[in-house]
Amino acid sequence: MKIGKIPSDVLKRIIYSNITTQRPEVLVRPGIGEDCSVVDFGDYNAVLSTDPITGTTSDIGSLAVHINCNDIASNGVEPLGIMLTVLAPPGTTEDDLAKVMADANEAASSINVEILGGHTEITAAVNQMVISGTAIGRQLKDKVILSKGAQVGDAVIMTKHAGLEGASIISSDLEEKLKSTLTADEIKNAQSFAKDISVVKEGVIAGKLGTSSMHDVTEGGILGALWELAEASQLGIEVFLDKILLKKETKTICEVFSIDPFRLISSGVMIMTISEDKVKLLLDSLRSEKIDATVIGKITEKDRVVVKDDEALRLDPPDSDELYKVVK
Repeated sequence: MKIGKIPSDVLKRIIYSNITTQRPEVLVRPGIGEDCSVVDFGDYNAVLSTDPITGTTSDIGSLAVHINCNDIASNGVEPLGIMLTVLAPPGTTEDDLAKVMADANEAASSINVEILGGHTEITAAVNQMVISGTAIGRQLKDKVILSKGAQVGDAVIMTKHAGLEGASIISSDLEEKLKSTLTADEIKNAQSFAKDISVVKEGVIAGKLGTSSMHDVTEGGILGALWELAEASQLGIEVFLDKILLKKETKTICEVFSIDPFRLISSGVMIMTISEDKVKLLLDSLRSEKIDATVIGKITEKDRVVVKDDEALRLDPPDSDELYKVVK
């Protein structure tokens, strides 16, 4: 199998089919495009999500916090805590661990999240440091927002710009290979994209305004996430490629390595669906907080297409992320 997320058909056939016990307290179960589990805890729901960091060793403490908390934010709720499991290879130093935890703490503090605990060990089972996080949030029962809530006719909105995380990782890990194509300032700009990886602020804003669904963009890039959103709701989607925000630095990096920026890991980007009558309010609210946002498509009844140069192309499910073609 390819490196990266398991394909959707394999998830359904092998992973989900082997989850058979169902408790009445569980309100949201595993599903394609669904970012979180939701569990009934009385007046509130507990919202939970888990993800590892495996594609890079740069800034993994910070990434582990933000990637997991982003999933919680995709339900329109503020994350409150996270647990971290750190698996480090032999030869890891105390300084290495200290750097990871300092970065994780800084990231958690920036979004008012407490590190609740976890596990740390040195093991020969890994050849580079791997961190897995489990984040939790609390949500009133009548405020649940899911990836599968999209409605026909809803506008599709994205925040920030495609390939955000991937461009940051590549420009940091492979800086030397970019120096002949990008200026020092352009490389620095691309590396700085990492500071925008949290989507907690936009998730909470959108949750209060009543989006019908949200999904944060990770492996598979913006196009993969859009397919997952449509799949979760069992609906169609029409996306206009020229409307998708893309930074010049990301475009150039992807040209250098012959990869698709629209299929590149994009943590820091949130996609949202909302009724047409609320679009302006949501865009104004996001932009007032200096969060770039734009309408890139709409939810339809059946077909999933990407419109490129006036041609409607089929929107395919996510495959192995473009990052893995570059960072081995």
